[in-house]
Amino acid sequence: MTECWVVNALPLIVLCSIHHEHLLLQLADEILVPSAVAREIDLGPKEDRAKQLLAKSYLQIIETPPPPAELHAWDLGLGETAVLAYAIANPDWTVILDDGAARRCAQTFSIAMKGTLGIVILARKHGLVPSASDLLRQLRAIGFRTNDRVVADALQRTVGEEWR
Repeated sequence: MTECWVVNALPLIVLCSIHHEHLLLQLADEILVPSAVAREIDLGPKEDRAKQLLAKSYLQIIETPPPPAELHAWDLGLGETAVLAYAIANPDWTVILDDGAARRCAQTFSIAMKGTLGIVILARKHGLVPSASDLLRQLRAIGFRTNDRVVADALQRTVGEEWR
């Protein structure tokens, strides 16, 4: 199955921060970054790895269609709105985002989604990382927030790892 992802800022930023941006490139057949997301990342510091990744043109930056009124009513950030607007217009695409409100919105619109946790688990399943829990600890060390119960359940259920 072809994996086509439209990516929001946070998953890209945190994976770049721990030097694992390659996971996105290895797991998806095609990755798009809405221009609203690229602008958000571009506001970061010059040494930000996500900013550098976008500058190197490894990811395609796109303009997205205007959001439908039903999406606009959610009052999400510009990046989340752009990611979701693209997926609404292109239903075969999966959104990659972590924001809770944006995820609830994606569910409402029946949009396929993954978050950073899902990317890490998928990477472990494909043998791209030796331990999902170690990678999640690295993410937590840089300030990425996770729900311990959700992480423990996901790790145990999907890759048989423990979360302590």
